[in-house]
Amino acid sequence: METPLPFGWKPLNIDRYDDTTDLDEHIDLYVTQVNLYTNEDAIMCRVFPTSLKGAALAWYTQLPPWLVDSFDTLVRRFTVQYATSQPHHITSAALASLRQGDDEPLRTFMERFASISVKIQNLNLEVALHAMLMALKLGPFVDSLCRRPPPDMDELRAQATGYIHIEEHSTFCDQVRGKSQAKPDHGYKDKMKVTNDSQFKKASRENKGGRYDFYTLLNAPRVHILEEASNANLLTLPPPGHSPNSADKSKHC
Repeated sequence: METPLPFGWKPLNIDRYDDTTDLDEHIDLYVTQVNLYTNEDAIMCRVFPTSLKGAALAWYTQLPPWLVDSFDTLVRRFTVQYATSQPHHITSAALASLRQGDDEPLRTFMERFASISVKIQNLNLEVALHAMLMALKLGPFVDSLCRRPPPDMDELRAQATGYIHIEEHSTFCDQVRGKSQAKPDHGYKDKMKVTNDSQFKKASRENKGGRYDFYTLLNAPRVHILEEASNANLLTLPPPGHSPNSADKSKHC
């Protein structure tokens, strides 16, 4: 307690522990903040009570003199005291239930995978890799992991990032091609509709006997339609007219 604090010391910017929050998280936050100034063991012990409140602070003030000989001892006693207050920690079993959806992008799945795996303490690479292979859809990324298993979690994330970029680029290209193909189709239909309307109006003016205001666009050549209608005896063809000798006698004008 007599060890002087470092120059420029400021109060810690963390929530004080009162035995209702995550004990391990509090210790990690405390060590991170103090290490901005120093990692001297005596100061780590001296400042620790300023991160406590309520029942936790009362426990600290009742410690017998000379009981704490290092910060490790303090942390160990602190952890034992509030072990029952710690929340349930996620284990690697949580990864077993993960599955990539049929339409789920690789980026979305990897974000879900990372949000769970980061909460698992000392996650084994082989366990993580096995869980990922079981969860992923079959595809190039899975093939890559089988051919060249990553040596660590960082390499696993790096491989995933590469395939995420490939997947997103492919999706973008498909969208661009889809739009470029849709526009001509749309213009063609509009053009055909205008042409059909114009032809119908012209025929109406000439015949003045049109039965309908609009006719469905044909989806096959007229000659094929007439041939099918003739084969089904739906039409009575007129007799052949005068044609030159070189004409195809099997057809009618």
